[in-house]
Amino acid sequence: MSLPELRLTTLENGLVVATESMPHIATVALGVWVGAGARHERDDEHGLSHLIEHMAFKGTAHRSARTIAEDIENVGGDINAATGVEYTCYTARTLGEDIGVALDVLGDILTCSTFSAEELERERGVILQEIAAVEDTPDDLVNDVFIETAYPGQALGRPILGRPETVGAFTPDKIRAFCAREYAPDRMVVTAAGSVDHERVVEAARRHFGHLPRTTPDAILPGLYRGGEARMKRKNEQANIVLGLPGLSFKDPEYYAAQLFAQVLGGSLSSRLWQEVREKRGLAYSVDAFHWPFSDTGIFGIGAGVAGSDLAEFIDVTIDTLQQTAEDASEAELERAKAQMKVGLLAALETPGGRIERIARQLLAWGRVVPVHELVSRVEAVSVADMRSAGRAILDGPPTMAAIGPIKALPSLDRLTARLSPAPPARVAVSG
Repeated sequence: MSLPELRLTTLENGLVVATESMPHIATVALGVWVGAGARHERDDEHGLSHLIEHMAFKGTAHRSARTIAEDIENVGGDINAATGVEYTCYTARTLGEDIGVALDVLGDILTCSTFSAEELERERGVILQEIAAVEDTPDDLVNDVFIETAYPGQALGRPILGRPETVGAFTPDKIRAFCAREYAPDRMVVTAAGSVDHERVVEAARRHFGHLPRTTPDAILPGLYRGGEARMKRKNEQANIVLGLPGLSFKDPEYYAAQLFAQVLGGSLSSRLWQEVREKRGLAYSVDAFHWPFSDTGIFGIGAGVAGSDLAEFIDVTIDTLQQTAEDASEAELERAKAQMKVGLLAALETPGGRIERIARQLLAWGRVVPVHELVSRVEAVSVADMRSAGRAILDGPPTMAAIGPIKALPSLDRLTARLSPAPPARVAVSG
């Protein structure tokens, strides 16, 4: 069986075109990734990246909003977009024979959107409803509050959706200025996977994006984890809580060790937190540990929904489990976590959509596509000593606590900090 063939072309203005032909796949996934997201917004632009993602579908010089949808759906395809902290992406999926339609629509919405005042006013209302929906969903809201508390006063910590007061002040000119500044061709990747012809994608990319001038976007400020606490008392049935500690950048040499530590601690049904909090004590319906890496920083966290009266016990059990895992995580636990991570990595490559996301993210982060065998070898290279060291390093930092709901029994941040003391041993160099 033929293997996927990766091809790369860089246009004169720095935009990269990457395709991966996948034999026996009839469809194609296509996307344009931009290395600009919520983190690249100035203070008065909070929420603008997300608004632009919405406005891109609201009409161009050649298509109405309805025509954008119909042109893709007439050939059975779909189109979507997403805004992240450091990236924004615009994607489409069609049959391979209809890739020209997807290329034309994506090129149109990214270079010829009109950003009309009428559509802006309409979409502003939609986003305000989206913000209100998060406010009404405590298990979503607590994550926004958590990262904003960990990175106070920084674009990195602000909610991606924005605030009503900033969204309400956006104008078409402000949208155009942000796009001109941040949607720089040398920070853009056009990528496709599946039933795809590389030269056809290159030609379309040159036609739609080849005229874009190189620009000098704002330099992002370094992410500075601070820690702290945020408490929101509400008459909910349960308290949603997230406990956090400083994590690692995805460029840190110990990144994979930290990811595996999170997996052992609370990444699956067999993890220590799940067994201790859910199965043995029944303190939460679910509990999970996570590690969110960014290009220059990261954050580690543990989240759950807990009865208000059980908050103190939950925190004690969680900290005990966290500290114990950093000291005695076993070889068997590590091997199970490695197997789970490898399945996750490899499963994402089984669809065209998963492949284009991997390609684009790696090109924007590293300037190259990292071979799968290299990723797997990095996972395999982590030793038990490495994983424990990463866990102790995570513990050696100020905590963050965010909670929403009936939180009268929630211990103070000072108590949480004291429970984490004395400080775990400092990170030491280990082999492997």
